[in-house]
Amino acid sequence: MARKESHDLAPDDRPYADTATTITPGVGTGEERADGPRVNAAARPQPAETDAAPPPRVLRAARAARLVVAELARRVWLYVWPSAAGRRNRAYLRERLVALPLLAVVAFGALGWAYSGVRDDSAYVRDRLAPALVGLANAKASLFIAQGEAEENLAEGRAAELSGLSERYRTRVARATQSLNQVTRSGALTVAEEQELRVVSALVVDYTGWIGRAQNHVADPVLRDAELTYARSMLCSTPVAVSDRQDRYPPCNPTVGSAATSIVDRVVGLERQLRERLADRAAWSGTVIVATVVCGVALVLLAAGLWRTVSFLRRRFRIRLSVPLAVAALPLLAVPLLTTDALLARHAQKEAVPVADALAQRTSPRTETIAEERPFDGPDPRAIEVLEARIDDGLSDGRLAFLDGVAPFVFPAGLVSAALAGGVLHSYRREYLVVARPGAVS
Repeated sequence: MARKESHDLAPDDRPYADTATTITPGVGTGEERADGPRVNAAARPQPAETDAAPPPRVLRAARAARLVVAELARRVWLYVWPSAAGRRNRAYLRERLVALPLLAVVAFGALGWAYSGVRDDSAYVRDRLAPALVGLANAKASLFIAQGEAEENLAEGRAAELSGLSERYRTRVARATQSLNQVTRSGALTVAEEQELRVVSALVVDYTGWIGRAQNHVADPVLRDAELTYARSMLCSTPVAVSDRQDRYPPCNPTVGSAATSIVDRVVGLERQLRERLADRAAWSGTVIVATVVCGVALVLLAAGLWRTVSFLRRRFRIRLSVPLAVAALPLLAVPLLTTDALLARHAQKEAVPVADALAQRTSPRTETIAEERPFDGPDPRAIEVLEARIDDGLSDGRLAFLDGVAPFVFPAGLVSAALAGGVLHSYRREYLVVARPGAVS
C-alpha cells in the first residue's frame, strides 16, 4: 500500500510537486517521466474549457466549405458575366445563349410577382378594406345618434306616444342596418368575422325592439327608463357615469375579451382587426424585399449583358445593331414605370393607415349630427364623409391609371424577351458554326 505524505500548498492552493515521494509500483496513477519518477497527473494544471480550440476536423471542413463556395461563386460570375477578351466566339455565344434568357426569366419573374402583390394589395385596400371601415364607422355613429334621438323623444312623454319617434331615429336605424349589410358584402371579412357581423345585425334588431317597447310604455316613466337602459346596455356595455347623464351622447368605452358582448364592443373589435390587416398590407414584407433585391440584381445584369452582347456582335461579327436583341430589350423600358407605380401604390397604402385610425377612433355622433344639421358649413376634418373622401382620393391617386391591368403581363413579357434573345443568339451561333465569317476569330 502506498505511503501517504502531507504536502505544503503553493500560492494557488496546489501542492508542490514532490519528486521524493515513494509510490508503490503498479499502484500509482501518475505517468512515467523520462527524467525521473512518476508525478500525479491530477496535480498538473489543465487548460480551461473556454480556451479549447476547435477540433482540426472542424477547421478543415470550414476551410473546404469556404473554398467550395468561393469557387462556385467565381464560376457563376464568370458564366453570367464572361469577358470577351481572348475568348472564342462560339464559347462566348454559348454562354450568352444560356445566361441572358435565364436572367430575363428571373428578373421579370421576380418583378411580376412583386408588382402584382403591390397592385393586389392596393386594390384590396381600395375596394374592400376601406369601404368596410367606412361602413362600420357609419353604423356605430348612426346607432349612437338613434339612441340619443330615442331618449330625447321618449322624454317628452305623451307627445312621443302620439307622434312616435322622430324621422332622424328611423333614418339612422335604417342607415346602420344598411351599413352593416354593405360591410358583409364588401368581401373584406373572414368567415369568423362575417359570423360576428351577423351577430351584430341580430343585436341591432333586438335593440330596436327594446326601443319600441320603451315607446309603448312611454306613459310609465319607471318602465320606460328601464327599457331604455337595457337598450343602451345592448349598445354599450359600460354604464353611463353620473357626470355624463345630461349629455346627449355620453361616452362609450368599448371592452375586450369575454366581456365584449355589446354592439359597440363587437364593432370596435372588427374595426381593430381590419386596421391591423390594413397595416400589414401597407408594410413591406420580407418576401417582397427579397424579390425586389433579386429583381434589381437580375435586371442590372440583364441590361449590362445585353449591351455587352450587342458590342461583341458589332466588334466580332460586324453587326452594327441586332434588331432582335433590341426588341428583346424593350421590356426593360417599362421597368421604371412599373417601379414608380409600385412605390406610389405602397405610399398611398401607408398614408391610408392613419386615416383609417382616425375613421375608427376620432369620429363621433356629435360631429355627424352637426354635419347633418349644418350642411353648408365648412367640412369637419373628423367627419366620416371627409375621411372617406381622403382614403378614396389617396388610394385612387396612388397609382398610374394607364398601367391598370398590366401586372399579369409582366412575367409573360419576360418570357418572350428570354425566348427572343435565346433564339437570335442560337441563330448567330449556328450560322457561325456552319459558315465562318471572313475575318472572324474562331
